[in-house]
Amino acid sequence: MMLNPVDDSFRATLARLLPDRALRPIAPHYLEEPRGKWTGRAGVVVAPATVEEVSVALGAANAARVPVVPYGGGTGLVCAQVMPDGPDPMILSLERMTAIRGIYPRENVAIVEAGAILSDIHDAAARENRLFPLSIAAKGSARIGGNLATNAGGVNVLRYGNARELCLGIEAVLPDGRVMNTLSRLRKDNTGYDLRDLLIGSEGTLGVITAASLKLAPLPAATGTALLMVESPAAALDLLAMTRDQVGEAVSAFELINGAGFAFLREVMPEMRLPFATDPDWCVLVELGLPRGLDPAETLEALFADALEAGLVSDGIIAQSLAQHEALWNLREQLPEANRRIGSISSHDISLPLSALPDFIARADAALPELGEFRTNCFGHLGDGNLHYNVFPLKGRNRADYPGMDEKVQRLIHDITVGMSGSFSAEHGLGRLKTGDLERYGDPVKLALMRQIKQLFDPNGIMNPGAVLRG
Repeated sequence: MMLNPVDDSFRATLARLLPDRALRPIAPHYLEEPRGKWTGRAGVVVAPATVEEVSVALGAANAARVPVVPYGGGTGLVCAQVMPDGPDPMILSLERMTAIRGIYPRENVAIVEAGAILSDIHDAAARENRLFPLSIAAKGSARIGGNLATNAGGVNVLRYGNARELCLGIEAVLPDGRVMNTLSRLRKDNTGYDLRDLLIGSEGTLGVITAASLKLAPLPAATGTALLMVESPAAALDLLAMTRDQVGEAVSAFELINGAGFAFLREVMPEMRLPFATDPDWCVLVELGLPRGLDPAETLEALFADALEAGLVSDGIIAQSLAQHEALWNLREQLPEANRRIGSISSHDISLPLSALPDFIARADAALPELGEFRTNCFGHLGDGNLHYNVFPLKGRNRADYPGMDEKVQRLIHDITVGMSGSFSAEHGLGRLKTGDLERYGDPVKLALMRQIKQLFDPNGIMNPGAVLRG
């Protein structure tokens, strides 16, 4: 299906149908993504303030067969929010739809618009003594619509689940402008196909999420945080099992950090204070959210003593204040920024069965030297099997010194991952970066059904063309 670029006639149609303030200048940030690997294009930027304005804009684009790129916070890492090739699209930004429509503390539910920034949702929930558990490093700029469109994960999936599991219902606009309202606060609603779950994770290829009802949780009565040295990823898994045996589902986060992460922070962020004089080979960042009656420091000290006796840990730091808690988490959250400053040859957002993680790391580390000399930084959400296994140039070199190597490295890592029953996309989505991987590794029946669903929702192919499914 041929698509048309935005032209003067289409701009005039939008100007007639929408308020002046809905039309925005094409600022550079609409055409950029965090890693600087792609530059998008645009013919017009529309920032609706209401679901009705989204409906009007999409209906006009569908009638004119103009491509549409939905835009949230711009924090995606797989080129879903920018369109480098093809006819100049309409960028549909949700930045003005930021309302918290309602919070229902007794129900543990919040209804928010898609442009609400994740950290603002956290703050609104906290004012009602509630927690919205989804948390990622980009929480200060990521918008909930994008989080749902990519089925974002983050650090608390172990306890609370990913974005899909935290959403009860959505309001969405389909490509032809029709509004689907399933903005339910119900926990049980067996009334046919769950179209909510089709839109979540669809990366703007089936429609535009404009609002969502979200699950909240009680704030833990006490929080404990510790950074513990472990000998290996296998020891980290054993420590995770021990932690769950001792505190059950009170484990909120369990993050694996490789020593290379500390070295990278020293290299590009020398102003940061790091916790250990000598960088550990491996460590884990543990967070517990405990009920009343349990002291977090005592609980973590008991865990450390048992783990030390079992030979699983060799040293550690238990946060004794909010400032220490924030410092430990800041270390973890700065790892992606350190990676970005060094510049990876190839980054991999993968997931594996928990028991396969140590073997995967060993296999990947052994296989990479067959392609060349690299540095790696492996870290991630150990509790849910999600690793960020990223490959970098040697110190003193940059990725321009490794021409054509990105595809070879990615193919190697993804081959190993899929061969061990893992996924080549754990929490970042597919975007335009991984469409070839979906065709290479995906189940052919699933892929065929995905194409049929795309055709049903978006017969003119205007929604984020080239993302998820190659055109």
